[in-house]
Amino acid sequence: MDSSNKLISAREAVKQYVHKADCISLGGFTVSRNPMSLVHEVIRQGIANLHLVMHSGGQAHDLLIGAGLIRIVELAYGANGRFASTCVRFRKAVEGSRILVEDYTNYHMTLRFMAGAMGVPFLPTSSAIGSDIVKRWGFSQDMRALEEGLPDKKLVEYYDPFDAKGKPVILVPAVNPDVTLLHVQKAAEEGTISIEGLTFADIEQARASKHVIVSAEEIVSAHEMRETPWRNSLPHTLVDAVVHQPFGAHPTACFGCYDYDAKHLLDYRVLAEDDNSYREYMREHIYEIESFNEYLNLIGKERLDSLRAISQFGYARRC
Repeated sequence: MDSSNKLISAREAVKQYVHKADCISLGGFTVSRNPMSLVHEVIRQGIANLHLVMHSGGQAHDLLIGAGLIRIVELAYGANGRFASTCVRFRKAVEGSRILVEDYTNYHMTLRFMAGAMGVPFLPTSSAIGSDIVKRWGFSQDMRALEEGLPDKKLVEYYDPFDAKGKPVILVPAVNPDVTLLHVQKAAEEGTISIEGLTFADIEQARASKHVIVSAEEIVSAHEMRETPWRNSLPHTLVDAVVHQPFGAHPTACFGCYDYDAKHLLDYRVLAEDDNSYREYMREHIYEIESFNEYLNLIGKERLDSLRAISQFGYARRC
C-alpha cells in the first residue's frame, strides 16, 4: 500500500490488523463516538478470544461481548448512559461467568493508557485509596501467571518516596493494546486525524497501541489538515488504517455531526434482555448484511437525518 494513502475498507482494515486473541481497545465513551462500523466488522469476521481494555464502554463493547468474542475485560465501567446503567449483554456475561472482568476507576484506566504511551511500567495516583477498587481483584495470581497479556498485579499500594511522612499512593500498570479502534470526525488519507469535542481517553489509547484503525465521518486532504494543525489529535505516523464511514458511530453520538439515536438504544435495551430477540437483532443488523452502509439503510435516511447536529450546538434539537 502507498504509505501516504491509508484509506481502505473496514473489512480489509479489520482483516489486516485485528487477530484472534488480540488485546483490543475501543475509543469513545458510553453513548459517544463508539467505533461501531469497525466493531460490526470484527463481529462479522468472528474474531474471537479477545482481551478488551478500555476506559468506559458502551454499545460497541456490549455487541462484542454479546457476540461471544470477548474473554477478558479490563475497564472502568460499561453503560449506555440513561438507556442502560450497565450494558445488558455485558451484565449477563458477567452474571453467567462467561467473561473475566477486572475494574478500575476512570482515572486509573486513563493513567494505564498514558503509561503505555509514555513507555513507563506504571504511573502513581491517589485515586481510589481505601476503596474496594483496591481491595477487590478480578483475576487470581494463578491466572495472571498464565495470561501473558495481564499485569502480574492489578495495582500496588506504595508510599511516596519524596514524602517524609510516607503519603500513600497507588501504582497502576501500563497497558499496551495490540490494536485500538477509533471513530473520529475528520481524517486525511495519510492518517492524520482530528477529534472535535471531548477526546475521552482516545489519544492515550492510540499512543499506547501497536496498531490503530480509525473510521471517520469525513476524509480531507493532508494539506487541509496542515492548515489548522492545532485542531489535529493524532499524527499520521500513529495511524495504520483509515476507513471512510459517515454515521460510523451510530447509534451513539458523534459531536458536531449527529446525536445518539435514543429510539434505537431504547429498543436495543429491551431486545438485549432476551437471548432470542438479541440473536435476531444481531442477525438482522450485522450477520446477514455485508457492510455498515447496509446497516444504515436498515435504520433509514429519515431517521438518520433527524439525528443530524445543529451547528451552533453540536447536537440535535430534542423536544
